[in-house]
Amino acid sequence: MGRTKPRVSNEYVVGLTDGEGCFYVNVGVSSRYRSGMRIQMHFHIKMQEKDKQLLEKIKNTIGCGAVYFQKERRVNHTQCYRYTVSSQSDILNIIIPFFKKHPLQSCSKNYSFQIFCKIAKLVKSDAHLSKKGINKIRVLKSKMNQKTLGLA
Repeated sequence: MGRTKPRVSNEYVVGLTDGEGCFYVNVGVSSRYRSGMRIQMHFHIKMQEKDKQLLEKIKNTIGCGAVYFQKERRVNHTQCYRYTVSSQSDILNIIIPFFKKHPLQSCSKNYSFQIFCKIAKLVKSDAHLSKKGINKIRVLKSKMNQKTLGLA
């Protein structure tokens, strides 16, 4: 019987994501696409160097992604490791279903996740291959990861 890889609970992943996680969409110029733009979707959790093993447990729990060293060049910032998922397939088939099944608790992170899901749906339907679709994605992206949600 093989040894199982160390894991953490799904609730722990949710809590850590609420505090230290990030759903991020990068819109970049690329001549390889008809629209002239490339959309990259990412999920990250960044922690101090001493917590690398915790990120490995999170990777084992979720079942995809990678943990890597992120050299910090800013003054007064400690070296860190980042757990990241960048594969579009993993984002669509693992990350989004995980957080739909295990909802985020913080309003701001959940808001960003809901927008991330809308962008993923556009990407899945190939909307990112047209200028109109890229513009929709840019508008949605501008609403993500804000300190205040503008909810009144």
